[in-house]
Amino acid sequence: MLIMEDGLLSPRSDLVFKLIFGDQRNVDILTAFLKSVLDLPEDEYDRLTIVDPHLKPDFNGDKSGILDIKIHTKSGKIIEAEMQISNIPQMRERIVFYAAKMITEQIGKGGKYNVIKRVISIVITDYRLIPENERYHNRYRLVDPDTGSQFTDLLEVDVLELPKLPADDNTELWEWMMFLKSERKEDLSMLEKRNPQIRKAVAVLKELSQDERTRLLYEEREKAWRDEASRIDGAIQEGRQEGRQENKLENARNFLLLGIPIETIAKGTGLSVEEIRKLQ
Repeated sequence: MLIMEDGLLSPRSDLVFKLIFGDQRNVDILTAFLKSVLDLPEDEYDRLTIVDPHLKPDFNGDKSGILDIKIHTKSGKIIEAEMQISNIPQMRERIVFYAAKMITEQIGKGGKYNVIKRVISIVITDYRLIPENERYHNRYRLVDPDTGSQFTDLLEVDVLELPKLPADDNTELWEWMMFLKSERKEDLSMLEKRNPQIRKAVAVLKELSQDERTRLLYEEREKAWRDEASRIDGAIQEGRQEGRQENKLENARNFLLLGIPIETIAKGTGLSVEEIRKLQ
């Protein structure tokens, strides 16, 4: 379980991340964080609206739930931010799918394309998602790789990877990333001195950590993610076993075509004589 010193809950938990940054009462904290990540015009942050800011009353740590934060800017741009601890399969495809869904959801039946507002996905991972480089912040848009010209600004994906965080690069983004990554109270104390909004975020974190209901939801969420990780690992191992079995069968077929005796094939592949005879 992600527990910091002094029993503080970790903001790397998607539940805690949403409770800190996805509460309209903490919009100043959210604004400071978004400004450190994005390059939007300053006035876009004048009125940020958090969509569905509260956990549903029946939330029970459902492993299928996605605790993201959806925000509308002053001009209607849509920002989605989420924390990912587990390295789930096809993560890049999943990111594109949900970003595309946020675009298509804007057009009703018979709607016009000119109503589409820009969609920005911010994905923070506690693992390496982009092995191609050592940058901890990668920003992706639809551009021509040869000329660098932008096709449209309607879609943007910002990936932030905690394991790539350097010692210090003197940016506010580094401070926010360090806040999310922190495991010691000394780290939090240092960040509180450097950044007033992080000081507020730490105060919210301490308050949440002392709330009995939040800790219960936290424990349920962590258990759900452990169960899901175990399920995924089991499926991967099963797939590997099936792959190995199929390779054995394919080798046995080839050996049969070469006229090699069944008993010899069985010894070489580990298959039973009965399994090999079914291939004839």
